[in-house]
Amino acid sequence: MKRRLAILGATGSVGGSTLDLVARDPDRFEVVALTAASNVDKLAAAARATGARRAVIADEALLGALEDALSGTDCKPEAGDAALEAAAADADLVMAAIVGTAGLAPVMAAIEAGRTVALANKESLVTAGALMTGAARRHGATILPVDSEHNAIFQCLAGQDCDRVSRLVLTASGGPFRTRSREEMARMSPAEAVAHPNWSMGAKISVDSATMMNKGLELIEAHHLFGLPSERIDILVHPQSVIHSLVEYVDGSMLAQLGPPDMRVPIAHALAWPERMESGCERLDLAAVSRLDFEQPDPERFPALRLAREALEAGGAAPARLNAANEVAVAAFLDGAIGFGDICAVVEKVLGQAPGPDDIASIEAVLEVDEASREAARVEVVTRAREKVGA
Repeated sequence: MKRRLAILGATGSVGGSTLDLVARDPDRFEVVALTAASNVDKLAAAARATGARRAVIADEALLGALEDALSGTDCKPEAGDAALEAAAADADLVMAAIVGTAGLAPVMAAIEAGRTVALANKESLVTAGALMTGAARRHGATILPVDSEHNAIFQCLAGQDCDRVSRLVLTASGGPFRTRSREEMARMSPAEAVAHPNWSMGAKISVDSATMMNKGLELIEAHHLFGLPSERIDILVHPQSVIHSLVEYVDGSMLAQLGPPDMRVPIAHALAWPERMESGCERLDLAAVSRLDFEQPDPERFPALRLAREALEAGGAAPARLNAANEVAVAAFLDGAIGFGDICAVVEKVLGQAPGPDDIASIEAVLEVDEASREAARVEVVTRAREKVGA
């Protein structure tokens, strides 16, 4: 029996990889909905190729263009937030790949409908982790991690409870600046920061890799996914990106998941779970890899790890403030307004201001914290940009 699949964020990187996997195994899935933020042409092409029942564009001003692009098909064009949430709820399996806080409400809609959610939207658990996981328990929803690190841990757990786990180990490539000094890093340009040595990713996540904020955000995600406290989740630099994460059990056994640096591997695992499917990716050649190296991350050169751990341990609104401030700071760096070293400085400044509520009880409350934190970060960016011009 085919699984009814909705792909939220179908025109992005994860969405594209998901569509590739669906095309490789069309008898496994029935695509019931595809969504996109604003790319009408790409969304319509994907809807035609998959025979999707509905296509949703987030920008309501583009509904007319989507209707024209889907003319002559049986696919229903829709637009706006309510349509996004309806699309998320109308499927057995939801690939949640919308980038940013725009993905929060659709993910929650899928969870409250009791669906299986393949979660690639990092912000859902970083900013609203307790809210999301609590709703999943109440509504009988299943959250399957798509991030390669969390998917690796999920595979290593193999359905076992974490009460027999002593610690989780998230691996990190170390990014493009792994061997650079702090002084060199401060002078790095956006072009240098997005040149990841192993993975092909968008500009924002590539910069997060360069600061190692991506690993800090993944620390917060791991806490909510697997229920372990901060002190039982470690981060280890592994430059080859072959081991995607590890689980250490109380008996001393350590299990690792290995694979090529190709997002189709964890996406395929989430799509087919609890079964397996072909991913079409290049197979890992350990003889060609030859060696696997590991090192501890340097907290002085990568303060983002400390900031993320502090935000996790503070709880409440702190992770949402961390995420919002980081997004604003990274965007400012990519625009050339601030330097690389200013990114974490902006985040730390925002975290040190009014902490926000101790408990976030709704998606609306998360979004309020998010907007207030973005404004505080924008103010700090302007201050630093002026200092940079006057220097």
